[in-house]
Amino acid sequence: MAKHPVLVDVTDRIIERSRRTRTAYLDRIRSATLKGKVERSQLSCTNQAHAFAAMPNETKIRLKEATLPNLAIVSAYNDMLSAHQPLDMFPAWIKEEALKVGATAQFAGGVPAMCDGVTQGQPGMELSLFSRDVIAMSTAVALSHLMFDAVLYLGVCDKIIPGLMIGALTFGHLPAVFVPAGPMTSGISNDEKAKTRQLYAEGKVGRDALLESEAQSYHGAGTCTFYGTANSNQMLMEIMGLHLPGAAFVNPNTPLREALTREAARQAVAISAEGKQFTPIADIVDEKVIVNAIVGLMATGGSTNHTMHLVAIARAAGIDINWDDFDALSAIIPSLTRVYPNGKADVNHFHAAGGMAYVIRELLDAGLLHEDVNTVVGHGLRRYAEEPWLADGKLAWRPAVAAPLDRDVIRPASEPFAVDGGLRVLSGNMGRSVIKVSAVKPEYRIVEAPAVVFHDQNDLLDAFKRGELEKDFVAVIRFQGPRANGMPELHKLTPALAILMERGFKVALVTDGRMSGASGKVPAAIHVSPEALAGGPIAKVRDGDIVRLDSEAGTLEVVVPAEEWATREAVHVDMSHNDFGVGRELFAVFRNTADAAEQGAMSFSHPLWRD
Repeated sequence: MAKHPVLVDVTDRIIERSRRTRTAYLDRIRSATLKGKVERSQLSCTNQAHAFAAMPNETKIRLKEATLPNLAIVSAYNDMLSAHQPLDMFPAWIKEEALKVGATAQFAGGVPAMCDGVTQGQPGMELSLFSRDVIAMSTAVALSHLMFDAVLYLGVCDKIIPGLMIGALTFGHLPAVFVPAGPMTSGISNDEKAKTRQLYAEGKVGRDALLESEAQSYHGAGTCTFYGTANSNQMLMEIMGLHLPGAAFVNPNTPLREALTREAARQAVAISAEGKQFTPIADIVDEKVIVNAIVGLMATGGSTNHTMHLVAIARAAGIDINWDDFDALSAIIPSLTRVYPNGKADVNHFHAAGGMAYVIRELLDAGLLHEDVNTVVGHGLRRYAEEPWLADGKLAWRPAVAAPLDRDVIRPASEPFAVDGGLRVLSGNMGRSVIKVSAVKPEYRIVEAPAVVFHDQNDLLDAFKRGELEKDFVAVIRFQGPRANGMPELHKLTPALAILMERGFKVALVTDGRMSGASGKVPAAIHVSPEALAGGPIAKVRDGDIVRLDSEAGTLEVVVPAEEWATREAVHVDMSHNDFGVGRELFAVFRNTADAAEQGAMSFSHPLWRD
């Protein structure tokens, strides 16, 4: 199947736009690559002695030889967070497999992993976005010892995978295999959980009923089962060729999960400089792979957080993408899945119905993915149209199912749920933003109503409880951008706004903040840039202004005369209350230097992007 012309055109534009920065990146990576030598060979004897002093004898002997590959393990393990708790056993398995194939492995370092589910609506959420950059920096610290010839990255959730990716690409001369933990088994239905949340928001059930509902949903080890940012991460690692094929959605604590983890170690040795298939991550993550990632996001209705994270990841590889690329690809990529919040199923149901292997095959056969890319298992994405299984207890792969096993969850590219990817870019006199409409019913995609302005999400919830929002309105929540308060997610607004919609009111949200990857239903223009604190026009909006959000036309406008809008002054808000508490003092440097959302909201300026 010939590639779709828009896929080719967007890719060509990205290649041309990135020519200077990509060339500079690759030149730097090539200069860091040692030819025919292990990484630790550049260290002094004293350096090396420090690095293997605590190792078991067999590992120490091999490290002394300085000829055999040594794998780094960089992990986001902690046992508070369900998604990362299964990673506990992975280093032992990896070390065992490395020894079996003549290599060694060391736990190079840990990176922090915070959970937006725990911090949602709390002050700690203001650290969440920038934890991505801390993770990237922590990865650099782990790898700075120059002891490693390939890296296994163990992580799952929202900021962890993007942070690990930025760190990995900074050390782009090293091969990398990403190793997921898998989703927890299914709990109560998403509809049941959402219903209890709304009943609680209306005061019809108590906190005990809410807690019991949540505990039945988030009930065991593994990733949350809705299709939010965490599971979008795993989809991306799969479609970018950085996992073993089919590794994304295998449950933890199963024989198949262990087999995939052990095989990841063996494959990391194979693609190391001393292996037979040397493949540094810089040679995998190129312009075509970044385009494939965007395509996967559109085809599966993935998290809007990746309109920032993918930009940041691409920039770490010297690749320049923007929201127009997302918009152009969304227009041609069919929606092939319905997974909560875009449908009723969870990721376990999606995986059982055909999963990523089926989606990738459909996109390849429709000419909507670049097949000619490098992956951790060799050249060509077609291997990822296979799914893993245990044949007589041994890991093997077989072709994806011929047809989806549940057409309410997965569809072929010839009969999609929708002809586009459901992500749109909005622009107008309020700035630029993105909106995810795949979970929004068509009748709610255009809203024109008076603005009600808030500077804190709790103020909106208080107004809702007082009954002041029983009307048509557009909630404008500003001073929520990266520089204002770290851009927390505003997910806890969804139940209240959804209730108002169900009561027949026309409601929309406009914000320079974020919404969770789990959010849906409510039309939300998010990531408005420039943000209010940077003098963006969203800071000019007043209560009662008529705001028109038109996701069909791609516009976001305040309906006031142009002359008045041009001369109206922006509101200034004292944000000093965001400067302290739960560690926010330590993150001031991140807030002060963050880029705009469309530039990835990165808090450090990569040398490639300096003028």
